[in-house]
Amino acid sequence: QLQLAESGGGLVQAGDSLRLSCVVSGRPFTKNVVGWFRQAPGKEREFVAAIYWVAGTTRYEDSVNGRFSVSRDGPSNTAYLQMSRLMPEDTATYYCASGWVHNVLSEADYDYWGQGTPVTVSS
Repeated sequence: QLQLAESGGGLVQAGDSLRLSCVVSGRPFTKNVVGWFRQAPGKEREFVAAIYWVAGTTRYEDSVNGRFSVSRDGPSNTAYLQMSRLMPEDTATYYCASGWVHNVLSEADYDYWGQGTPVTVSS
């Protein structure tokens, strides 16, 4: 069993940066990936980025590649999503998720989810 808690969302202007945090707690060895997803109003939740916890390998959705960066800190069990050059279309509630994941792009593969943190980017 894992618990995830996101923080760091807020209201920013286009072009600004924001860093989201995701603290993962619970039983060790029950996760291999921490992923970030987002859901904009009226839209389905979509994959944003993911990091393999041990190797540090990352994966990004095309629209955020080069603007967003995912990282993790092992000792604090925290994953980060550094978002730069934010655009209004990045406005969404951002969720971190984890578990023993085979397909990082598929939200069905993630067993544990945080409550979400809202990000609003004004033009």
